Amino acid sequence: MNVAIVGASGAVGQEFLRVLDEQNFPIDELLLFGSKRSAGRKYTFKGKEITVKELQHNDDFKGVDIAFTSAGASTSKEFAETITKYGALMIDNSSAFRMDADVPLVVPEVNGADALNTPRNIIANPNCTTIQMVVALKPLHDLAKIRRVHVATYQAASGAGATAMDELVEQYREIGEGKQPTVEKFAYQLAYNVIPQIDVFTDNGYTKEEMKMFHETKKIMHAADLDVSAMCVRIPVMRAHSEAIWVETERPVSVDEARKAFAAAEGVVVVDNPAEKEYPMPLFVAGKDPVYVGRIRKDLTNECGLTFWVVGDQIKKGAALNAVQIAQWLLRNKK
Repeated sequence: MNVAIVGASGAVGQEFLRVLDEQNFPIDELLLFGSKRSAGRKYTFKGKEITVKELQHNDDFKGVDIAFTSAGASTSKEFAETITKYGALMIDNSSAFRMDADVPLVVPEVNGADALNTPRNIIANPNCTTIQMVVALKPLHDLAKIRRVHVATYQAASGAGATAMDELVEQYREIGEGKQPTVEKFAYQLAYNVIPQIDVFTDNGYTKEEMKMFHETKKIMHAADLDVSAMCVRIPVMRAHSEAIWVETERPVSVDEARKAFAAAEGVVVVDNPAEKEYPMPLFVAGKDPVYVGRIRKDLTNECGLTFWVVGDQIKKGAALNAVQIAQWLLRNKK
């Protein structure tokens, strides 16, 4: 299988290299693409040095089977036809096509079969916050239909890219030296702070990030009547997102039922032992593949409500790993 990575020099592009290696994904030839600035950089994959090529409108994708793209929505829109015209399947990590009716939006543990219908040879990778949430919602939804979800996210610097992670480290260093911190990637200083805004505000007072969770969850879970109200917050953590989630189900679900459903679910690890102070934290989830669930308890305000805490690595399950898992699902299930 011939595989391409578009946006190879970015945080997610670099994670693609690590994940493809870790997953032992079947690759005959690996091609790396990037911007004019990134072209010429060299990366090693399985002992072989590969040079990044500049992404251009040419025939470079002839013979490519799968292209993992993570170079931003505008690049994905501009180059989608170039990437797919010879039959390559484009698994896109940007927001470019997520809500298009003819592009499946896929989390393999939840709606893997949607990946079989790709009229444009494009599959969209959902937003990172949506991915880890729906992985946790699926086992509960199978027990008792979820009516509504409230979620507060605590999102790592990695969601804003590699330069944002570097900026957070630099801010702590500068503050420690008594200097004014550099603020370029975020609206405000992130070190020693939290910022209750991710992406731009929309007319209804919610940010685009929050509305992504509203729309994407419905599409992935095939539940037009499942409403999501989100509050997305940036926190000074490097690369794992956390979410406090409240759900209302059609019937009461006990904590024991929920815990058993989580424990049996694909891609979920339960860490829920409050007596021993055991619960998921971004410090320990960074670099891990699964979605971790803990603090499972009844919602005191709602007989049909549950609340729990979810943590997942934003660059892995929230981006590169989910895209690779889509490809793996297709290899196992496509006839």
